[in-house]
Amino acid sequence: MTLKFPIRAGLTALAAIGAFLVLADSGFAQDAAAGTGPAAAAEPTVNKGDNAWMLVSTVLVLLMTIPGLALFYGGLARSKNMLSVLAHVFYCVCIVSLIWVIYGYSLTFTGGSAYIGGFAKAFLAGITPESKAATFSVGANISEIVYLCFQMTFAAITPALIIGAFAERFKFSALALFIPLWVTFVYFPMAHMVWYWAGPDAIDTAVKALAAATDDAAKKTAQEALDAVLADAGQIFSWGAIDFAGGTVVHINAGIAGLVGALLVGKRTGYGKELMTPHSLTLTMVGASLLWVGWFGFNAGSNLEATGLAGLAMLNTFVATAAAAMSWMFAEWMVKGKPSLLGAVSGAVAGLVAVTPAAGFSGAMGAIVLGLVVGIVCLFFCTTVKNALGYDDAFDVFGVHCVGGIVGAIGTGILVNPALGGTGIYDYVAGKVADYDFVTQVIAQCKGVLLTLVWSGIGSAILYKVVDVLIGLRPSVEKEREGLDITDHGERAYTM
Repeated sequence: MTLKFPIRAGLTALAAIGAFLVLADSGFAQDAAAGTGPAAAAEPTVNKGDNAWMLVSTVLVLLMTIPGLALFYGGLARSKNMLSVLAHVFYCVCIVSLIWVIYGYSLTFTGGSAYIGGFAKAFLAGITPESKAATFSVGANISEIVYLCFQMTFAAITPALIIGAFAERFKFSALALFIPLWVTFVYFPMAHMVWYWAGPDAIDTAVKALAAATDDAAKKTAQEALDAVLADAGQIFSWGAIDFAGGTVVHINAGIAGLVGALLVGKRTGYGKELMTPHSLTLTMVGASLLWVGWFGFNAGSNLEATGLAGLAMLNTFVATAAAAMSWMFAEWMVKGKPSLLGAVSGAVAGLVAVTPAAGFSGAMGAIVLGLVVGIVCLFFCTTVKNALGYDDAFDVFGVHCVGGIVGAIGTGILVNPALGGTGIYDYVAGKVADYDFVTQVIAQCKGVLLTLVWSGIGSAILYKVVDVLIGLRPSVEKEREGLDITDHGERAYTM
């Protein structure tokens, strides 16, 4: 197959997606922007300090992906596939950034349905340097362009995580088509379901209108308006599930998609028979360290304001990560007789994954416990379970991101309890922290996890099959043995 056909196929698919969006039912178009709602009585203001913090956080999250994730994955690959891994990650950032501003932001953060937004913000319609996006505080906004950029980095890193599962045997041409399809039909709906809501200003306005109503008719109208505002939210958000920075949207979503991909693509040639050790644990350690640094933007930035709660998210990102690194390392030491650097950095990433949904909800001691638990659980899945089932998840995307994300998501429902040092969940209607109910909250978390697994698992399987029919997913055995650096890109990562 010549190079021209995969390129044409990828471009044709992108054009088809664009045409579909332009011709889609205008009934989905809504005027609501991310986190905004009906105009509040007092015009919300933009704080320059919050804006500055979010600008920094956005760059930190980009740092997580390039070069952080690229180096982390690249070091785990064999040297003949190092450049291929770098190219896959870099492509994800570039293509998703473009898709995000064309229609991704609009599908994610406008109203439409409980499962997907509309097209009111497609091509950044109505978004200017003066437009605002809500935070989690009434009357406190940030610039919508800043919020858009921040969320763009989340959309970019999520599909990049997937590639570690089927690394070293996935054609670049197949990836070029799969990534645009996946973010369109899997990531954007998931992000909408978890993170879209009318925002605190809209709820506050509706509550005040209800309080000011004097007669029965006015009260009925005001109550209906409040109910409509509360209903203007994604499905998982409406269930009451909480996810501070993306345990479901990013990690479980990417992790299950990676496992499905690894199963459908098949094992690497020689897997289980030939030695497939990482070619540079030095680069992997550098990449993991950059991930940790960037994750402060990921977690603390998700507070959307430079407040004490951002500080709590930062502290939890320190201690949960350290605890998970230690629990993985010491458990491995006891089982295998030696503490490995790879185990320590893998544990650190597992801790970062688990604390992501809990960062702004858990107390520091709870975050440490979460880290200790997830380090051992993920080690078990990346060794015992993986070996028993025999699947080839090259860089343990499922074992770390999906499993760690599940532990974190359910754990968040427990650790948010104020009695355990958590922050509780703020009720914007009552104007106070709501009473905590263990059963209700954990059930909501489990429902969010299950929907993520089903939506991403089934949706990803369909998209892999579509790409396989159009282009084919993996190269020939000969090309795979030669290495994807040369066969896909005509370059080498190293010239000795």
